Amino acid sequence: MVFNSDIFLFAFLPVVFALFWLLREKQARYILLTISGYIFYGYWDWRFCFLMLFSSLVSFGSGLMIQRAQDQKTKRAWMIGTICVDLALLGFFKYYNFFAESLHAVDPAIAPPLLNIILPIGISFYTFHTISYVVDVAAGRVRATSNIFEYLTYVSLFSQLVAGPIVRFRQIEADLERIDKPPQTDQMALGVGFFAVGLIKKVVIADTIARLVDPMLANHGDLSMLGAWVAALGYTFQLYFDFSGYSDMAVGLGYLFGIRIPQNFNAPYKALGIGDFWRRWHISLSSWLRDYLYISLGGNRKGPTRTNVNLVIVMLLGGLWHGANWTFVIWGAYHGILLVIDRALQPWLKRWPPLLYRWGTFLLVIVGWVFFRSESLSMALDWLGKMVGIGTGNGDIPQTLMVLCVLCFVAVNTLPETWDIRFPKTVRWAPVYALSLLLAYLFMNGANSTFLYYQF
Repeated sequence: MVFNSDIFLFAFLPVVFALFWLLREKQARYILLTISGYIFYGYWDWRFCFLMLFSSLVSFGSGLMIQRAQDQKTKRAWMIGTICVDLALLGFFKYYNFFAESLHAVDPAIAPPLLNIILPIGISFYTFHTISYVVDVAAGRVRATSNIFEYLTYVSLFSQLVAGPIVRFRQIEADLERIDKPPQTDQMALGVGFFAVGLIKKVVIADTIARLVDPMLANHGDLSMLGAWVAALGYTFQLYFDFSGYSDMAVGLGYLFGIRIPQNFNAPYKALGIGDFWRRWHISLSSWLRDYLYISLGGNRKGPTRTNVNLVIVMLLGGLWHGANWTFVIWGAYHGILLVIDRALQPWLKRWPPLLYRWGTFLLVIVGWVFFRSESLSMALDWLGKMVGIGTGNGDIPQTLMVLCVLCFVAVNTLPETWDIRFPKTVRWAPVYALSLLLAYLFMNGANSTFLYYQF
């Protein structure tokens, strides 16, 4: 089920919303949100609900055992065991065939057989939820909950289940504990406002760009030099408006149920340097990788060389997290190297004019998105080659796409991020919100396209 589908907008969401606020007891609301989360997830393929439930029960039980353990060695053993189970599930479903195919390319004799594996949507996200929970319990940053439905609500919360943001239990624990409170007018206004802006970003901007960019990239061999750049720029904006749109809708849905989901984007294309970009783009992932991987590897505490190695390792794994393809690995390595260079040249780069520094960062990000979007290394190299004038074709460039790219460039450099908008909270603004949702819905045209990050 997707947020921009009729079944979600006119059936699932109204029913769950009405039942949630009709129920008054905390436990009843936990149970409702848990059931609705599994219905939302199972609408795609009900069989994988059991996989998510298994992962949730393992981490829930482990959290309790860690909480009760009397020594750090036992706590660490439970934590490592749970992480191994979670990563084994993620590794099998997401990466088994990737490594099997890679070994086949090297030596078929040593390669395991390829399997017909369906990748469960959202597994990368809820796996990071469960891992962060047991690590935080073991570190004493959060106390393990003894309420199974409170925990299942956290993992299966439909607003952020399949494409993030990656929410840590401690970030919404207070809201979960107060989930039986009455509705707040300001939160309702914020919820509808965020959801309306996110829906507009997705169906009006991102999907319109996609209908123009996708045919160009399906025939990337015909791209001219200008066409290659326009396609790269178009995808750069498509990805941002698609994923930030989803994140805004997730935040809005959270507010509608009294849960404050953290910010995931902060005007990333205004970044001054690659380090600043990763403090602004997919904030929940970059902060997760920093807190649970980079710092565990030693962070910047073991000298500049080790720091640089840690940065590259983290970004390599971050790239692989996005998908089982060498294009994602190279994209991660590319950003890891850029982070190393960015750190080394900071004293010099800070003397650059801010506008030049921003646009230089933006250009480097665009180049990286070529690997991110490409279906294979050969496609990425062909696309990049055409961007520098090698092997160019004479394919058409949609004028509408060029206009949209200009408008989007102006928008991301001048308009505020959704979190900086002060949504009116009075009832008289309800017709404005309703009209915004209606206009966005009319743009959907029955397409109900999925969000780009569903594949991760």
